[in-house]
Amino acid sequence: MFRSRAKEEKAPAAKVGMTDSKQTRDPQAPKGRPTPKRSEAQSQRRSVANTSMTRKDAAKRQRDERRAAMERQRQALAGGDERYLPARDKGPVRKFARDWIDSRFNVAEFFLPMAVVILVLSMVRVGALQSIALLLWLVVIVLIVLDAIVSAVRLRKQLAERFPDQNTKGATRYALMRSLQMRRLRLPKPQVKRGERP
Repeated sequence: MFRSRAKEEKAPAAKVGMTDSKQTRDPQAPKGRPTPKRSEAQSQRRSVANTSMTRKDAAKRQRDERRAAMERQRQALAGGDERYLPARDKGPVRKFARDWIDSRFNVAEFFLPMAVVILVLSMVRVGALQSIALLLWLVVIVLIVLDAIVSAVRLRKQLAERFPDQNTKGATRYALMRSLQMRRLRLPKPQVKRGERP
C-alpha cells in the first residue's frame, strides 16, 4: 500500500519489453540505446548532406549519355546508319526521298554560288552589269521555282507507286528542303551517285 509507484510502473514495462519484442515502443519508454555523441551526430548529418554529390553524379552521367547519343547520331548522319538517325530522317519513305533528290541535278543546290556571282556583278559600278545581275536574279528564282514544282510532281508520283500503303505526308517537302542544300553539305550524306536510280 505504501509502496512506490515508480517501481510498479517500471516492472511491467520491463516485462513487456522482454516478452513481446514485436510490439511498437511506447513513446514514454526508454529508447534502449545510448544517445550518440555530438561528433557522431555531425558526421551522420554530413553524410546526409553529401547526398547531393550523387545527384551531381547522376547529372554528369546523364550528360555523358546525351553526349554519346549525339555522337552516335552524328556518325549516323555521316554514314547513313538508320538506327541512330533523327526521327525526321528515319523510315523507308524518307530514305527514298533523299536518294531520289541526291540522284539528280537540282537548280536550287547551285543557288549559293550563283548568288555570290550575282552579288559581285551588282556591286560593280557599271550600269550594264548591274542590269544583267538583276535579270540573272529573276532567271535564277524562276528556274528554282520551276525545278521545285517538277521535282515535287515527279517525287509524289514515285512515292505513290513505291509506297501505296504507307504515309508519305511531308516527304515531298523534306526532299525539296534537301534539294536547296549543296550536295556535299547535305546530312545524312548522299548514298547514291548522280544519275543512279534509287
